[in-house]
Formats: sequence, structure tokens, C-alpha cells
Amino acid sequence: MEILRRINLSAAIIVIVCFFLPWEQISCGGAKDTLSGLDLARHDHISLWLVPLLMLGVVLIGILRRRGERPLLFSIVSIVAGSVAMYLMNDERQRVQDEGGVISAHLTGWFWLSLFASIAVLVLGVVRLLSRSRAPAQLAK
Repeated sequence: MEILRRINLSAAIIVIVCFFLPWEQISCGGAKDTLSGLDLARHDHISLWLVPLLMLGVVLIGILRRRGERPLLFSIVSIVAGSVAMYLMNDERQRVQDEGGVISAHLTGWFWLSLFASIAVLVLGVVRLLSRSRAPAQLAK
């Protein structure tokens, strides 16, 4: 179970780092520009601030959790943070893909890496929660 916690922490750190890297590449005519998650959160999409804040919560709880402590809180925080980040990033993906016209916007690899890492945080939180609930049943046998 310790390896799942480390993978979960790594995925949360990847989401935090990718938030500051280019998420969208915008081109109009010959001009090109990029927007990071930070740029998007500062201007039009204030709810995107939840992505790094919740992932920071996952990292802090994962680091501060003691070895013998039950992983319930870490699992629940991972599930909530992964769900919210995945929802907000999917909403951003839909917004970019729905826009058309003169200005062309494309999602970068950093966005996709961040989205898949947030999905990993969610899935690993669920796996840890389910393995926690099965552990006492296995001990009773």
C-alpha cells in the first residue's frame, strides 16, 4: 500500500507542476501564444484555482500522514481532489474544443498529462479506500 501512496503523491505533484506549464496553444494568422492553467485561472476561469490547491492538500496530507495511521482521510481527500480537478479540466477541454473560427486553440501535452494524473489521483484514492475496507475481512478468515 505504501507504493500506491507514493504514486498518488507523484501524480498530485505532476498536476501541480503542469498547472504552471502551457495548457493551450492559441494561433491566429501567423501569431501564436500559449496559456498555462495559471493564466486561465487568473483571467476567466477562477474555479481552476481549485486544481493546484486541492492537489497541494493531497500532497500535504500524504506527507504528514504517519506510517501507522489509517489511510481513510488520505483516500477521501484524493478522491475529492481528483474528481474536482478532473471535472474542471474536462470542462476546460470542452470549452477549447467547442471554440471555432478565426482563433484556433489546441490543448498541449502538458494539459493531457495533468488530466491523466488527476484521473490517477482519483483512481488510486478509490483503490486505497477499497483495499482498506477489504483488509479487515481478510484478517478475519
